[in-house]
Amino acid sequence: MARGPKTVKLPSAEEAAALLKKMRGEVDSNSNYRTKSLKIHGPVCAKCGREFDAANLNQLTVHHKDGNHHNNPPDGCNWENLCIHCHEDEHSRDLLGDYISGKE
Repeated sequence: MARGPKTVKLPSAEEAAALLKKMRGEVDSNSNYRTKSLKIHGPVCAKCGREFDAANLNQLTVHHKDGNHHNNPPDGCNWENLCIHCHEDEHSRDLLGDYISGKE
């Protein structure tokens, strides 16, 4: 095996711009629906009304109303921002309802 300098192919301007956009989280995909939901609905829990700021924004989650995490329309109609407590309550109600109705 010969060792020596390797030739590295530099990305084109378009490839570099796409890479920067991806690194900044500006790519339109299902992976950044949380950011989109926060922009659309604001940093407020849709259930209890608690407001969030940069210090506690990690306690605000995105709930998919239809339960399908792949259903992420650009207008955000399938999302609601819920604090971690309300989000847990929302999913617990589903489990309790399934148990009571015998779906379990």
